[in-house]
Order: sequence, then C-alpha cells, then structure tokens
Amino acid sequence: MVFVKDPNFANGLGLDIHIRSKLVRYWSYIQSVAIRIGSDILELQGSADPEDYSFHYWINYEYQAEIDTLGGFPIKGHSKKVHSHKNKFEIDLSSAFTSSEGPTKILVSSFKEFLKVEFENASEEAFGNTIGLLG
Repeated sequence: MVFVKDPNFANGLGLDIHIRSKLVRYWSYIQSVAIRIGSDILELQGSADPEDYSFHYWINYEYQAEIDTLGGFPIKGHSKKVHSHKNKFEIDLSSAFTSSEGPTKILVSSFKEFLKVEFENASEEAFGNTIGLLG
C-alpha cells in the first residue's frame, strides 16, 4: 500500500513509503516497510522468531549493509536493550526541514514482527504535498 508519496520532496529528491500488511484472522498488521528517498531504498522487516532480536533491513537491496544516510539524510538504527524485540530506525530530515517543535524525523520501529511508521514534528513544509494513505 502507498503510505506516503511525494515526487517533489526535498527539492525534487522524492519520497515513497510503502507498507506491506499481513492478514491474520480478522485483523492485520504492518509486516514490512519500504522507504525511498532519492535513489536510496531502505526495506525493513520484523521477525516472529522469539530468539531473533535483530532488525532485518536491506539498503539498496543489500542485506544489513552499513548505512549512514538515506537520500543524503542521516539515519540511525538502535535497539532498546540487549535482549529486546524493540528496534528503531530514525531518519533525520532536519537538514532540509525546520520545525519550531524540534527536528523533523521519520521513525520506523518494530516489536517482534510488528512495524510502526511515525512522523515526528511533521510540518506542512515537509509533508504538505504528499498523497497516499496519509496524504
């Protein structure tokens, strides 16, 4: 599903966020997320394995490659604790968008196989032209 799409995001770099859901009986959840900024693509997926504490991701189709930026924006990945199923990726958009409330960020967090996409300090300047489920 197209969550967010803006071909003119950040002076023409473009932004696409797609979510893939999984149906379980009468409810569904976000199983994976793909984010494209410029020519970089980040894909994220959780894990239902109780022994698997890592965040599974692909950057430009390479599994768990080193990642410092996505489309020129700084990105950080971190876990809550050593044996925690909670993980988070944080894309800092503050170099292109300012907000009086703090830095503008895209956050993707996981708990086991469940993913969540959030926009921290979102502004009309950053996301005002998006289309999709949130546009």
